[in-house]
Amino acid sequence: MRRVLAAACVTVAIACPSLGAQGATDEMGFVRINQGEEVWKNPFGVGVEVATMYGDPSKQGIYVLRIKWPPGIMSKPHKHPEDRHVVVLSGTWYTGTGEAFEPGKAIPMKTGGYMVHPAGKVHWDGTREEGAVIQITGYGPSGNNFVKPEEPQFGKTN
Repeated sequence: MRRVLAAACVTVAIACPSLGAQGATDEMGFVRINQGEEVWKNPFGVGVEVATMYGDPSKQGIYVLRIKWPPGIMSKPHKHPEDRHVVVLSGTWYTGTGEAFEPGKAIPMKTGGYMVHPAGKVHWDGTREEGAVIQITGYGPSGNNFVKPEEPQFGKTN
């Protein structure tokens, strides 16, 4: 199936089922969510918050997530079944690729930065001394496949 992706967005690299209320859809199908109206959830218990802006990453179709990363935490190496488009909305988000979790080698992405996580490619990401908010757009269904699923999904960077 052809993967059609809407506006740019990231990835955490984390696929979550529908995590909260989305903006109201008007009679013409438009959805509006102002900054501050997001519904944030903490599904991982480590301070990483997720807001579903549109769609449902567990189902077929386009989805948009926002991920709020607290300072000093990164996801461990993992991959997703679909391409993910990531935009850094605020802060500095650090990214690395490959199966070795090496936070010191992560590449910083500042506000406005954009990255594609290709389907099936291993990566890890998160923050250092400051937090960050990223937005991910993908075409579900999504999922996380961790390189070492027996280990914690997140690690500290400071």
